[in-house]
Amino acid sequence: MFPAHFLDIYVKFYYQPSLNCSIYAQQQLYPQSEGEMNLEEYFKRIGFHGLYDKPDLATLKLIHKQHVMSVPFENLSIHCGERITMDLDLIFNKIVRSSRGGWCLENNFLFGWVLREMGYDTTTLGSRVFNSTSNEFCPGETHLVNKVVIDGKAYVADVSFGVSSQVWEPLELVSGKDQPQAAGVFRLIDEGDMWVLEKTGRRAEVLNPDFAKSSLVDRKETKKIYGFTLVPRKADHFFETNHKLQTDPTSLFTNKSICSLQTPTGFRALVGWTYSEVIYKPEQGVDVLDMRDVTDDEIELILREKFNVKLQNKLQSVNKTACYTI
Repeated sequence: MFPAHFLDIYVKFYYQPSLNCSIYAQQQLYPQSEGEMNLEEYFKRIGFHGLYDKPDLATLKLIHKQHVMSVPFENLSIHCGERITMDLDLIFNKIVRSSRGGWCLENNFLFGWVLREMGYDTTTLGSRVFNSTSNEFCPGETHLVNKVVIDGKAYVADVSFGVSSQVWEPLELVSGKDQPQAAGVFRLIDEGDMWVLEKTGRRAEVLNPDFAKSSLVDRKETKKIYGFTLVPRKADHFFETNHKLQTDPTSLFTNKSICSLQTPTGFRALVGWTYSEVIYKPEQGVDVLDMRDVTDDEIELILREKFNVKLQNKLQSVNKTACYTI
């Protein structure tokens, strides 16, 4: 007999018998026996050792950067037969205590909790990712971000988009302002019905000639990333999206296994069997991409050594045709 609370979770998160791992089983993978969620454990996970007695912009910038340098953007649970939930306790145990990463519905959901615990004025927002193939925004709000207000100024905090579209620090919510960061120049544009995040990057220099024409290489200098409104969203707004993204056969995340982590000089990414190390060289106007294919036997070691990810179940790497660039 399942515990009583399991029935509530069953209904809320649309458990599917076809998945190898139910939410109940995930509670065994990422047990809560180590105690309640707490900031000290989270800070240790991201390597933050500063003071947090004042919810100011400097501290927000620091923990934002530490998070993206420490916690990967990844969807590997889908390809390990695990169920991704929006249960905050499970997310905390997975990311903080089990040396894993997550996608935006985990990372940014957890980050929002951290910010509120620290005393920041934080609001959850939903955003629509831009599809460069169809040249339009996806119809649903599949990406979760946080708006943070400090001393009357609003900022967008997003620790989980990954690869070259990942901001290292929060962006001030001001229309048309160039906001240079390591990956390029980001700007937020108020288009009336929504705010749009766009980025102007640099030319990609691919070292391995075998990948000169790879579909993973982003060759657009300026691109839209996602659009959002300022309408506050609660967690249940994303429940159906969370289910669909990991079960729909047309979803990017069912078609590709993805893991990316920011580094002090750029980022690393593992998409299917393609491993990439990217170095930003703004002084030369290029991003240098070192790309190579790896074998199944190499993946576990790469995940552990390059991303600090330790899987509890066997990963079935996937790299089917889908629109995705690093």
